[in-house]
Amino acid sequence: MSELREQVRERYAAMAREVTDAGCCETQAGPRPVEVDERFGAGLYDDGETDGLPAEAVAASLGCGNPMVVADLRPGERVLDLGSGGGIDVLLSARRVGPTGFAYGVDMTEEMLALARQNAEAAGATNVEFRRGEIEALPFPDASVDVVISNCVVNLSTDKAAVLAEAFRVLAPGGRLGISDVVADDVLTPAERAARGSHVGCIAGALSISEYTEGLLAAGFTDPEVVLTHPVADGMHGAVVRAGKPT
Repeated sequence: MSELREQVRERYAAMAREVTDAGCCETQAGPRPVEVDERFGAGLYDDGETDGLPAEAVAASLGCGNPMVVADLRPGERVLDLGSGGGIDVLLSARRVGPTGFAYGVDMTEEMLALARQNAEAAGATNVEFRRGEIEALPFPDASVDVVISNCVVNLSTDKAAVLAEAFRVLAPGGRLGISDVVADDVLTPAERAARGSHVGCIAGALSISEYTEGLLAAGFTDPEVVLTHPVADGMHGAVVRAGKPT
């Protein structure tokens, strides 16, 4: 495991422990959210969207957007969340695809997986499963899901080409990718991105808009689209990223 990968793993393991430890002694208001600012976290979901979810799932939300508004999930679909963390997007996906659909999450951090499974049990969700794995080598067979989602995780990978290739591989023909991520303006060099924030803070490792589009095309996707949603640093943005797999 590379040094950067280990830094990412430890940061998110620590966040999972923070939420879990808070949950053991919570008040009626539930665990406090992990300390993040308005650019990240549960505040980016629509009002009422997270109602009914376990407080720990909401508290552990660390994303930069809302994949639910990107993926356009439908009843009966199979959904895979890359870097599922505490499980908030898997649980929301499970609601949308209904009892005839299924929502999977994959994460490399044991502490987050334990928290996600705890949250799924508390939510009474029966159409979900969380698997340990790396998003560069997904523990799923070819053409096994209809939709791939992710929330501010692809930027953390040190091999984004592998992530996009794996997302393409596991999608069934006609499937689609709908994720939230951080992207950089095309004029920013990697060094300039790193000057604006750390890799584990979802800034330094972000692709530019053109790099994302080119990476999706290289992986085999069609009709790639990167739409900026909100600023996260000078020349850096939260964005929704969409693409499809040919039939």
